[in-house]
Amino acid sequence: MFQKALISTDLEDGLYRLAYTIPSLVESGFKDITFFHNVPVETDRSVPRVDEDEVAAAQTKLKEVIQEVPDGVDVKVLVSGGRASSNILQTVEETGCEVLFLGMPTRNILSEKLFGSTTMKLVERTPVPMMILRPHLISTFTTEELSLRCRHLFHYLLIPYDGTAGSTEFLEALKARIQQNPPPADHQYWLLWVIDDNIRRELQGDRPMEDARQRLEKAAEMLRELNLKVETLVVEGDPLTEILRAADRHDIGAIATSSRGIGGLLRWSVPSLTREILRHSWHPVLYFPKAD
Repeated sequence: MFQKALISTDLEDGLYRLAYTIPSLVESGFKDITFFHNVPVETDRSVPRVDEDEVAAAQTKLKEVIQEVPDGVDVKVLVSGGRASSNILQTVEETGCEVLFLGMPTRNILSEKLFGSTTMKLVERTPVPMMILRPHLISTFTTEELSLRCRHLFHYLLIPYDGTAGSTEFLEALKARIQQNPPPADHQYWLLWVIDDNIRRELQGDRPMEDARQRLEKAAEMLRELNLKVETLVVEGDPLTEILRAADRHDIGAIATSSRGIGGLLRWSVPSLTREILRHSWHPVLYFPKAD
């Protein structure tokens, strides 16, 4: 699905360990990989400065963990100083990456407001898809386990869908991405429609389950046209709970979603549900930004 990756790490989130797994990332389709680290600006007597020793140390650490690079694959290390979110966006543009890897711990909205989140800031500004991983989970993998995980990053995607124009546009964008870089034949996709039980019954029509199944099958045909393996599932319940439950039950590799990919009414507006998935899912989240 992707060939050029930018892996942004703070060197404490475990994502730098992906440098041990370059051959496995190549098996996932990558041919150009950039590891990026940002050194924050320090204020010494009100004079902003970047610690050049820290920059050099970060470059050395990242280069040391890059141990095996297959022929024909380009792997780079970039370290800059300043505001993390701005520098990451600048590096996205300069490298022409197709997907941005970031770490983000599970958290609630209060801790996010108190401590901030570079990832959540980038969600609203990134021009490319983001692969969001949980640092605590990545850090516990042995190198062998991590290598296996990296070979199957996009092997089995769960795609929440609800029939809205936004979710249909997301499928079309995903289809275009797949057409550009076709995945291996064994890749599979689950389309999940959650009938929100917070919505009053009279607003859902006479046959909500049957209507959802028919519309979901029609949506699945968009991807099956590319000879992809696509399963469909319709459930009723709380959207966030059912999405995370489906990811557990069906051995999902990542949840693919978008700022326009999940609709709904009332408290389950597009931004809120997507953000809750980003905050709470232990599974990797492949986030696609809103198309211009």
